[in-house]
Parts: sequence; structure tokens; C-alpha cells
Amino acid sequence: QAKECNGIKAPIDTSKPNPNEVEFDNLYLDMNGIIHPCTHPEDKPAPKNEDEMMVAIFEYIDRIFNIVRPRRLLYMAIDGVAPRAKMNQQRSRRFRASKEGMEAAEEKQKIRQEILAKGGILPPEEVKERFDSNCITPGTEFMDNLAKCLRYYIADRLNSDPGWKNLTVILSDASAPGEGEHKIMDYIRRQRAQPNHDPNTHHCLCGADADLIMLGLATHEPNFTIIREEFKPNKPKPCGLCNQMGHEVKDCQGLPREKQGKHDEFADSLPIAEQEFIFIRLCVLREYLERELTMASLPFTFDFERSVDDWVFMCFFVGNDFLPHLPSLEIREGAIDRLVNIYKNVVHKTGGYLTESGYVNLQRVQMIMLAVGEVEDSIFKKRKDDDVIFFCYILGRDQPSFIPGGQFSPQALGNRSSPQAISNPRQAAFEMRMHDRQNSTTSSPNTSLNSDGSPSLAGGIKRKAEDSDSEPEPEDNIRLWETGWKQRYYKNKFDVDASDEKFRRKVVQSYVEGLCWVLRYYYQGCASWNWYYPFHYAPFASDFEGIADMPSDFEKGSKPFKPLEQLMGVFPAASGNFLPPTWRKLMTDPESSIIDFYPEDFAIDLNGKKYAWQGVALLPFVDERRLRAALEEVYPDLTPEESRRNSLGGDVLFVGKHHPLCDFVVEQYKTKNTEVLTEVFLFTRIVESPVPTLRDLAQNSAVSISFKDPQFDEDFVFKAIVLPGAKKPAPVLKPGDWEKTNNDGRPWRPQLGFNRDRKPVHLDQSVFRTLGHTMPRERGMPGMYANAVPLGTYGSPYARPLLSGQQQIPKLLSNLRPQESWRGPTPLFQQTPQRTAGAAPLLAWNRMLQSQSQYQPSQYQGLGGPMNYPQRPEDRMDRGRQV
Repeated sequence: QAKECNGIKAPIDTSKPNPNEVEFDNLYLDMNGIIHPCTHPEDKPAPKNEDEMMVAIFEYIDRIFNIVRPRRLLYMAIDGVAPRAKMNQQRSRRFRASKEGMEAAEEKQKIRQEILAKGGILPPEEVKERFDSNCITPGTEFMDNLAKCLRYYIADRLNSDPGWKNLTVILSDASAPGEGEHKIMDYIRRQRAQPNHDPNTHHCLCGADADLIMLGLATHEPNFTIIREEFKPNKPKPCGLCNQMGHEVKDCQGLPREKQGKHDEFADSLPIAEQEFIFIRLCVLREYLERELTMASLPFTFDFERSVDDWVFMCFFVGNDFLPHLPSLEIREGAIDRLVNIYKNVVHKTGGYLTESGYVNLQRVQMIMLAVGEVEDSIFKKRKDDDVIFFCYILGRDQPSFIPGGQFSPQALGNRSSPQAISNPRQAAFEMRMHDRQNSTTSSPNTSLNSDGSPSLAGGIKRKAEDSDSEPEPEDNIRLWETGWKQRYYKNKFDVDASDEKFRRKVVQSYVEGLCWVLRYYYQGCASWNWYYPFHYAPFASDFEGIADMPSDFEKGSKPFKPLEQLMGVFPAASGNFLPPTWRKLMTDPESSIIDFYPEDFAIDLNGKKYAWQGVALLPFVDERRLRAALEEVYPDLTPEESRRNSLGGDVLFVGKHHPLCDFVVEQYKTKNTEVLTEVFLFTRIVESPVPTLRDLAQNSAVSISFKDPQFDEDFVFKAIVLPGAKKPAPVLKPGDWEKTNNDGRPWRPQLGFNRDRKPVHLDQSVFRTLGHTMPRERGMPGMYANAVPLGTYGSPYARPLLSGQQQIPKLLSNLRPQESWRGPTPLFQQTPQRTAGAAPLLAWNRMLQSQSQYQPSQYQGLGGPMNYPQRPEDRMDRGRQV
């Protein structure tokens, strides 16, 4: 956290040691996970314009940089043109976003009119253009402007921030093809294959996607950490109509706005808290996996690294960005645990591992899949039983099943002056037991069941339909829990008979190709830019018979789409304003040859889910040949600027004047050595800011150069192994961590910080009494002082009262040198007492300090300074010399 004094934030010196007690070498930013929350945040007001969005992105990167403090490399990767397999998911997301945005606007306008008709009070409707998040796609003007702004940002930090002085910065913007996280992984793979690569490099990847965990494991790097935003559910949001908190648009009544504060001083403020982050240490996850996957008495040598690759591969079955999950495997039903158990039972028969460096052994995979298929029927039946139990609970919980009378009759609070006389308590207890036993043999006193076993709403439910907070669920025509489920599934989902063996084999073959493609994508890079899974649904595990002979090779030499071509493949017609006029016309003109690619409305199949966002968007797949044929006619209409945005680019490397590479780059530029470099970009001495609110760089000394990853033969295989010389991190987990719960049965809590041996500081009662006297009660809840201004900092009015001859505690901070400011002030229990004349009354305070010499420093010390950083080893060495 940046220190703030008199409203001015002091810059953080990121060249100082990392306060998290760990030093990272490389920081990789999956930029799309930063762009989206900065352009359309959910927990605070949206930026007013594009300039504010760019500033928010800069501040977000600064925050991550302050936490991680990389020492060698900063890699910023923005999503470029994605493989065709990913474009189908992008198309589904963008069509949904457009549809949901229009529906929300119509619903909001409808409710506004109803409220105003009833005499409600609403603020005037803002005339504001809605930010279309679909513009965060390669090829748009927004992404082009973002690249310019990031180049300015990098130059500014290389010139002014001491933490960036020796840093190499690589920017892979949206013109470079590939998803952001996979461009990062490709860079790591190619660096690992270099002879001078440090096998003990400590990587830190910033991103919120779950597949980053799998990608990190796939690198087999011993030191790999993921930093992501801490998810906090149910964050308060203001109503979109009246801007008041506490309700949603659908519940708005148009009531007058309540005064915020005594003088309405908090009228325009929202309860905003700065986003917090968590570290996911993959070396700890590897410890868990090693215990989980280790198998004895195998007919082949056990290799933990190979078993990790198999585990990553099996996780693809429960769903990923490129394939739908198998119907019998739901991650919320413990599908990963089930797969691991089946894997450990079957692997003895397979004779080896399922995968090797990204390539799949289909014969062994077939054995795993058929083992899953054997239990599919029981999985579907159990899923139905669980749903029935859940619905019975939901529908029957509104009223108690039995209300006793007499002495057991419930009484209203405050009405216990005349209690009921005790009358035959044994009989009342007997009636309660019998009633409970009777209920246990039926589903619920308030619920009846339909013929198919599903709960019926007609069984005495007193709750009104309009009071329900959930929509009625559609009829399930598949009924996977009943005999004939496979025939019904293929008939309803694919519109073919299950007896059509040829079609079923085609679906299975496409899915097997997908499994091979995804694993290759994770371990070797994109095997084919053109391949995609051509169905909306997955086959059953029991259909995976005879897959051992299916081909799993992909065409070589495939090329990605160009940015504007991808926009045509993923955008709905409502987002056509981001495209050239003649291209946009192809989306809306009824005479267009590809008008069927852009339906105004489309069905969403819930497919057994409850919410629409979980369902399957039944959009037509884009035919690449028809799309390219239609675009040939409008390509001549592109302006030079649009043609530039439609071209594919590459990565750019930046260094400052202090970096050893800087002189080399300048020398190559002067000698025009085109054999070594493809292109060198030398910033001018003055760099103009693309954001009007930010200053120009008057004395720029940073240089940039086009960067290309090391190249390898097309058939080269990147080995999925731990590199020679890599040191395994010290084990973190202790025996108690293997239990389902620890802390004497209390819920499990994650480890805080990288040093788990650091014990929390202990405060005795005298310290709490002192804090109670020195801190005003109106600051917050009793005992909640963790967020208060630390004692003795920045002229705090909450310092303890002065005693005779005693100096004011805040003056102790005046002796701190600026370069040591990151340490924070010395904790009170470590400060040397001031022995001055008249200090006799301090004896009691000194005795308290002495009594704490036995306590260990805290990982998060409440009195440790405004940044609450833990102490480093050199601080602990001085602890023995304290009073």
C-alpha cells in the first residue's frame, strides 16, 4: 500500500526487497484479465471515457507490480487472434453479451415507466452511451489505442521508476496472434529449451482463469506462482434506476433517496474497498498431487511428473474453453476425484501413462473412458436423487412440519409472563417422534412427486408463485436417469437416432481430436489454427470404443485469421459499429450471402443447468470458406488505417538506459544490422502522451526493438520434464494438512504469506486495555483495530497520552532514513524505552514491553507500521538485543 500524508501518496520504491519475503524473477500479465475489470467494473462506478479506462489500467498494473516486484522480466500479453477452436466460445460469449445487454436495457426501461406511472421518484435518465465490452477484441480501434497507451506507460516507468531500472519488458499486443496466456506459455517453453536458461527462475503469472493453474503445472517449473484477485461474493451494487444500495432493478420501488450522513456528505460515495489479491503457489499444489497420485506396485516405474500431466489431461473431461464437458462428469459433483480414483484403479492395466509431453496414448485413454462409462448410469441416477432431495428441502422449508402445543408451543418474544401449564409432556414428545417418523417415509409434508420422480409444486405449497425467486424449470426431455437415456440424448441434442453408429463415431472422433488438440495446445503450442469441435454437445464416455485407431494428427502450415476477419466471425450484428461500413453491411443486409451467421435471436439450451449463462447457446457455426468468399468483395474498401489494424504483428521488447542490452540495441540501430534485428524502434527524446491527462515524457531514454521467440523445427518436441539443476522447493505441508479439516475441526483456512513458520504475535490483556484507552470507540466495532492508523504514524491523534518528560511517539519516525521507509516503523514492543527525567510512571508500560520479549513477530502485525509488512530475518536477529 502506498503511504499517504496530507492527501499526497508517496511513491513506492519497488527496488527494495519484496515485503512478502519472496523474490520473483519474471512477472507475466494476462492483460485481458486486467482490461475487463478496469473498463466495466462491477463494484464501482464505470469510467466516464476511454482516457479514464487507460489510467485505471495503468494503476492496476502498478498495483500488481508493487506486490510482485519482478527483477528480470515483465511480460504483458493481450489476447490476439485466437485459434478457430477458441473463436466458437468467443462467438457464444459476445452474442450472449449483446442479447443480455439489450434485454437488460428493455427491462430497465419497462420498470422505470411502471415506477413513474405509480408516482415513484427516480433521478433523470442519463444520456450516456453504453460501453460495449465486445470492443475488447483484436482489430478494434480500442485495442489499437490500448497498445499505444501501454507503449507510453512502459516508456514512462522505464525512465522514472527505480524498480524498472534493470527490467526487460516485452509487450505482446492484440496484433500478435494467440491467446494471452498461451503466448506467455509459448515464451516460457522456448526459454526453457535454451542452454543458458536458469532452471530455478521464479515465475509469477497474473490472471483469474482456472486454466492458468493447469498451464503452470504443464511447465514443470519448480517455482511457479499465480496471483489473482480474491473473489468476494455478494458485493453491494447500486440500483441501476435510483442509484441506491440494498436492492436490484427488479425490486426498485422509486422511493425517495435517503440522506447519507448527517449532512448528506456521503451522497456520492459507494462502499468501495481496494481489491485484494491472493497467491496460488503451484509448488504446494504439487505436494498435494504427489500424495494423491503416488501409486505403489505399478508394473512400470512411477514418475510423478508424468502423473501430473495425466491429471491435467483428465481435467479436460470436465470442460474447458474448447470442448463441452462429458454429460456424466460435473465438476461440482466431484468429477475430478472420481476420475483420479478410476485412473488409479485402471493404470495398472494400461501398462503406462496416458500422455507424454503433450501427446496422447489413445489406447490407454480408451480404458479410462470405458471405466467411466461403466458407472455413467449410476451417476445419472444419483444426480436425480440428489436433485429430488434438494428440491424437497427447498419446497418444504417454508413452514415447520409439526407445531406442538402446550408447554412446547412456541411463544412470541416478550410474552412469557404467563407460561402454559405442563400437561402430559410424554404424550407430546411421543406425538413429535411419530410425526417425524412419518415424515421420513415421505418426501416432504408440503411436496408431492410427479410420475418421473421430480417434485411437484401442487402438493400443498402455500408460497405464491410471484414470491418465488427462481423461474420455472423447463421440462427435461432427456431423463438421463431412466432407461433409454442414450437414445433420447442423441435424438434431442443431435437430431439423430442412437442406432446411427456412423454419426456417433463421427462425434466421438471429433471429441478425441479435440482432446489431442487441447493437450498439444497446452504443452507444445497450437497444432492447428483451423481445427474446431463442430458440435454443441459431447458424447458419452461409454461411446469411446475403438478410439485407439483414430487419427490424431493435424494439418501443418495452418494460419490464423486476420483481426478483422475474426471480428466478422465472433461479433453479433449489434456490435457491427466496430467494423468498416461495407463489412458491417454483410451482417445486416437481408441479401447478404452470410446473413445466416448473424441471427437476431437464438435459443439457449439450459442442458440441465439452472441459469441461462450456464446453458448452451445454439448459434450456427461459421463456415470459413463462405466467410472468406464474402469478404473478398469488401476487402478493397478498407482504408490504409483499417488495413494496418487488419495486419498481424509481433512482440516488442523495451529496455531502459541502465539495462545492459540498451547499448547493444542502439549500436545495431546505428549500424543498420538487419541480419540481427528485424526492426528497431527508438523513441524520440520527447514522447507524447496518448492520454490528455498525463504528461509528455520530455527526456526519454528507453529504447524498443521487435522481439521474436527462439525458433525450432516444426517437429521439435518441448519436453515436459523438470530441467536438470532445478532445486525442489522445501516442503510446505505438514502432516495435519492432509486431513479433511484441521484446527480442531474448525473450517480449513489458507496459509497466509510465504513463511508458514512465522507465528502470530500474542497480546496479553494489558495491551488490549491500553488499546481500548488510546483508540476512540467511534472508529469501529469493539476490538476491530486492524484497519486503524497505526500508533504514532503521520501525526496520528490516536497516540497514547503523554506522560511527564516523555517524547511524543510519532517523533520516533523522524529518524527513519528514506531508503528504509519500506520497513515501516519499529513495532512498539521492540522500541527501546526513552529514559528521561520524570519517566518513573513509564515503569508499568516498560514491564509490559519486557513481558512480550518472548513473543514471535506476527505475519501481519497490527502495530507494525502503515504497510503491515512482516519482518525480515535481519530484523529478527536484533530481537534478542531488545529490552
